[in-house]
Amino acid sequence: MDFVVIDTEGKPELSELAIVNSHGLVIYESFSQDHPNNKKNTPNLKNIKTLLREFLSIVDGKKIVCHYAQHDIDVLRYSFQKVGLNLPNLEFECTWNLATNYLQGLESYSLEYLSKYLNLRVHNRYFVRDMAHCARYDAEFTYHLYRRLMIERLKQIPNPFSSSRVDTPFQTHPDYLDTYISEFRTLESILTDIKLDSNRQSKGVVVIGEPGSGKTHLMMRLAQARLSSNRLLFIRQPNNAKAVVYHIYSRILESLVERVGSFTQLDYLIINSFKKILRERVSIQKDQKIFIDRGFNQKDQEILKALEDKNIDALGSEGTDRKRDYWQRIERRIGDWWVNYYSAGGFALSILKGIVKYCSYTELGRKDIATRWLAGQTLSDDEIEKIGLPNWAEDLSQEAFSLEAISVLGKLSILDEPLIIIFDQLEGLGLSHNREVLLNFGEAIKEIFTHVPNSLIILNMFPDRWEQFKTTFDNSIIGRVSQHQIHLKQPETAELKAILRVKLESVDISLEQLFIPEDLEDILEQKPIRAVLNRAADYYNYRVRQIPLPFSRESLHKPNKDEELVTQLRLLKQQQQKLTEAFLSLMQAVQEPGSVDLTDLRRQFVPHNIPNEQSQTDDYIIEYLSRKKAYLEQQYSNLPIISDADDIGKLKTIAEAFNHIKLIKLTHYRLGRRVLPEHIVVETDNGNYVMGFLQIAPNTTSFTSRISNFNELVVLHPQDSFGLFRDERLTEVNSRVAKENIERLKNTSNGKFLLLSKPDRIHLELTYQLIIDIHNKDLDVDLESALKVFVTYQEWYHWLFNMFGFAKPNRTTVLS
Repeated sequence: MDFVVIDTEGKPELSELAIVNSHGLVIYESFSQDHPNNKKNTPNLKNIKTLLREFLSIVDGKKIVCHYAQHDIDVLRYSFQKVGLNLPNLEFECTWNLATNYLQGLESYSLEYLSKYLNLRVHNRYFVRDMAHCARYDAEFTYHLYRRLMIERLKQIPNPFSSSRVDTPFQTHPDYLDTYISEFRTLESILTDIKLDSNRQSKGVVVIGEPGSGKTHLMMRLAQARLSSNRLLFIRQPNNAKAVVYHIYSRILESLVERVGSFTQLDYLIINSFKKILRERVSIQKDQKIFIDRGFNQKDQEILKALEDKNIDALGSEGTDRKRDYWQRIERRIGDWWVNYYSAGGFALSILKGIVKYCSYTELGRKDIATRWLAGQTLSDDEIEKIGLPNWAEDLSQEAFSLEAISVLGKLSILDEPLIIIFDQLEGLGLSHNREVLLNFGEAIKEIFTHVPNSLIILNMFPDRWEQFKTTFDNSIIGRVSQHQIHLKQPETAELKAILRVKLESVDISLEQLFIPEDLEDILEQKPIRAVLNRAADYYNYRVRQIPLPFSRESLHKPNKDEELVTQLRLLKQQQQKLTEAFLSLMQAVQEPGSVDLTDLRRQFVPHNIPNEQSQTDDYIIEYLSRKKAYLEQQYSNLPIISDADDIGKLKTIAEAFNHIKLIKLTHYRLGRRVLPEHIVVETDNGNYVMGFLQIAPNTTSFTSRISNFNELVVLHPQDSFGLFRDERLTEVNSRVAKENIERLKNTSNGKFLLLSKPDRIHLELTYQLIIDIHNKDLDVDLESALKVFVTYQEWYHWLFNMFGFAKPNRTTVLS
């Protein structure tokens, strides 16, 4: 809300009035000709009724700020009554009250004392007692006092610019809707075209923009606008060439089980689709409102009403015959519809049955088990019994299964709304060691376009990565994904200011109150949008918390010599300004002992710590790690779809990254034609480390044979160190044969079987996410500096790094 600062003089009748706007400019000053103290030659002399009417026209719709506001309210009320005008309800805020809240324990809260205590100046001059009780003078100092108190208030509020990055479209961030408005409307128009197309063919869009230009933010806006009607699926970069389609399907499932209000996206897909199926079986005579039965009976009518009302509980309680009967009926109806329009072959009917089972459960544990079943994972006997579904064959081809499952979702969505499938964070695919992953990703995209209808398929890409895609793939891929191209450009300065203002809405302070013009100049010349917000976060910390401005982290725009000189001069100007302010405060402290906060003054002359560029880079990385670790800990209980292929892909990505600071050779072992657990061999100067994962169900012959083969490998390579990992959140190993093989591995001198604990899993994910964020330029540091934090500071070291040849460090984290 906009505000003005006013000061009134006179008691009880108004003598003079001054108004300062939210930018600190005096916009009104007038004297009452009816007051005996004002002489005829006084400038801006007006009839008091005119004065009060002009006052109302200026303050209309604005908050009014005063020092000791009760005095001003009393003067205004008396004056309005005297001339027969009504004083409307106005919103006042009092700097005297604010000061008593934010600056407790002071001996006085007069405008004079506070102005001197806080070293406030107007026109570069401190408060002078002899000039007080002049409306203009007091209003200007009250403005600066209010600005300072608002900053004091902000010390208790999180930095509104610090969370500038959108990680997934399911997040919520402040959004200035005019940014990329035409690009957003283009996406919505394409969705409409897909829905109106009688063939429901999928369409491709490439959204091209520099790092930090707002590609994922645009997807977030699409999600917020469309999640109530469309299913939005978010897929990050695959990391294993042998399981690209399975990776895509797993991430699709994780998106589908995201909650949107009362239900998950998968629940909504079934609710809306089944309503359409039931409506196809019935025609309604509108006048008589009578159902004409075409296999449609009372139970169908009850189901339809429950789905229309989104009252799934009306179909019965968990475990009751009533609920079982209703959901079996839904399952049969959907199966009949599928066979009628498609065919009974393949996995489709089983997948549809699994989706209905998932939606029928309200208990989260059963939903989690059904999700893993839908992911094609073999489950334990107990889990299978809980959800009432048959186990998958152990030799299930996950790639073929996954493609058919995605196709089923696309065909089911024809009864609902088009799917929105977003591929993001793809930059790592351009690295040389990911060449095979990239090629298989292109083939997977082509297959999805061929087999999955009714979908808007979006690829978010950097310009140079898009150019690489065009030279790597032929038109059978490029032509499909780029039916539409959307280019995101840097917004103009006015739009960037609007984005900053939207961010500040949560803390109720204006841009001009918070930043001085030089701050804004530096902030707004950054590129791209994320760099603008990051720099705003730096200045926020500088102005509010007195944290020194860091060296610019923006590596995307390399300044030339002239730009570097301008930056250095600006920094020198800021330092000179701070020293001048500190010197003037020192002079006042000498002249008027006790009038200046000496602790604050000392900090101005002698900063507690002056960080260098390297320490600030470490601080920046550690701040990122702390924030990301807290998020991972919060999400740990939300069990993702865990697979050997995905985890070994993460481990390979981590190992390849550590090649930047220490030479590491990666390979893998074979044991004839026998199947081994997914693993990598890390060859270092200190020997070979073999790390594998075994996340499949422990009651299967696959589990037993793979760990048995792994044990044989351990014996064949006595000079190597082996580690086999399994996530602790997965099914406990109870099989006697499996337990015996685990004990056999543990009893070897060079092998271990380890349950991946919460700290282990979080550290693995944290390391992997850091690398991916640097690849995607979401974290503006070089990879080598970031990885060195892990092996430099005890708090961030993990025993995993020992396998890459890095001993535990002695140094602890000390933020500069």
